[in-house]
Amino acid sequence: MAGRKLLLDNVHIPGIETFEVYRNNGGYKSVEKALKSMTPDEVVEEVKKSGLRGRGGAGFPTGMKWSFLAKPEGVPRYLVCNADESEPGTFKDRYLMEKIPHLLVEGMITSSYALGANYSVIYIRGEYFWILDILQKAIKEAYNNGFLGKNILGTGYNLDMIVAPGAGAYICGEETALLESLEGKRGNPRMKPPFPAVKGLWGNPTVVNNVETIAAVVPIVNLGGDEYAKIGVGRSTGTKLISACGNLVRPGVYEIEMGVSVEEFIYGDEYCRGIANGRKLKACVPGGSSVPILPHFLVTKTADGQDRLMTYESLADGGFATGSMLGSGGFIVFDENQCVVRNTWNFARFYAHESCGQCSPCREGTGWMEKVLNRLEHGHGNMRDIDLLAEINKKIEGNTICPLGDAAAWPVAAAIRHFREEFEWHVNERETSQKRNFGLISEKNNVILTNS
Repeated sequence: MAGRKLLLDNVHIPGIETFEVYRNNGGYKSVEKALKSMTPDEVVEEVKKSGLRGRGGAGFPTGMKWSFLAKPEGVPRYLVCNADESEPGTFKDRYLMEKIPHLLVEGMITSSYALGANYSVIYIRGEYFWILDILQKAIKEAYNNGFLGKNILGTGYNLDMIVAPGAGAYICGEETALLESLEGKRGNPRMKPPFPAVKGLWGNPTVVNNVETIAAVVPIVNLGGDEYAKIGVGRSTGTKLISACGNLVRPGVYEIEMGVSVEEFIYGDEYCRGIANGRKLKACVPGGSSVPILPHFLVTKTADGQDRLMTYESLADGGFATGSMLGSGGFIVFDENQCVVRNTWNFARFYAHESCGQCSPCREGTGWMEKVLNRLEHGHGNMRDIDLLAEINKKIEGNTICPLGDAAAWPVAAAIRHFREEFEWHVNERETSQKRNFGLISEKNNVILTNS
């Protein structure tokens, strides 16, 4: 049976994208409750109690992040929503903004009030041009109905909100690169400290949160932090949006209660309903392209045989040796016919293209990884290349200003760790093909690996 839905419960109601229908189905109650009966600090405290963790990938406690916001006298504060959803395999923020935009707008208002911000920005991925129009319409409706602008609901609180489109750069998903872009500069990550909570947009204290994180503030305020924390398992509280894609019978966006088993999510009737075309599970990338891949025997079970759960802790069980990360919730499934080398090369191509070039380990390392994987995939590599990839990873990981270097290195390292024999097959198959061309081996002795 499907779990409780806090964000997408009303998503299928006709007209829910409009203010009138959203309002008639309980919309903007969190704004009324927060502005009329709670202080900003009380809202922050409820978010702390809820245990909400950042839904953009890092999983840092949201209430704690909010509490770090500097509050110097006479200095403006800002809330920026990171809607630059560029992680391969991740499309849950797109779905939320497209289908129920007022939920994000409501979350922005309530969160801005809690942070003492009078100006907020939704920074949206440039390719989401049609969603830009949807959000701008929702914001205009909120202004027209007294939920944005001066003296909201007669409480004396003022808030202005805009949508700012990016230019299609993955690096601008990193919060400081995003802020640089908003300021009209090249989207290069900043050195930290200072952190945005102290010196962010235009040099002022700023909180940057993901779309889903901000939307989750709405049910937290409506239910209360303690009630929200009862949903989920341990430190993984509440619900989570998952973008399920790849070789699945029913890919799509799902809202799960934290703690659903990975096996149930893949095979359960309420979720993905198993692997497509009757094939077997080969591997899974559970949190978007930047997290380590898991072989089939570690997808549904941890190394010690326990059921793996859709939580931050369970997916990371055993570290990168036997675990992965929940990340952004981009759940990518490979069936038995998929080639890990080809898919790893595809990821590497993406990161080599998207590196901002500011750090030499990332600028040079991602390019070299792509070249070496390209050689291996197309039958021009050798055994030394596999170890060379591992060495390049060590030079990148932990040596860059922002996490893009780690995001590029981890998938490659995990692919070699768990599927080294497949990398070696690409080398041996080349040698076998050469021998066949010289009549030194018969066709029946050749092992064929399909890449369909």
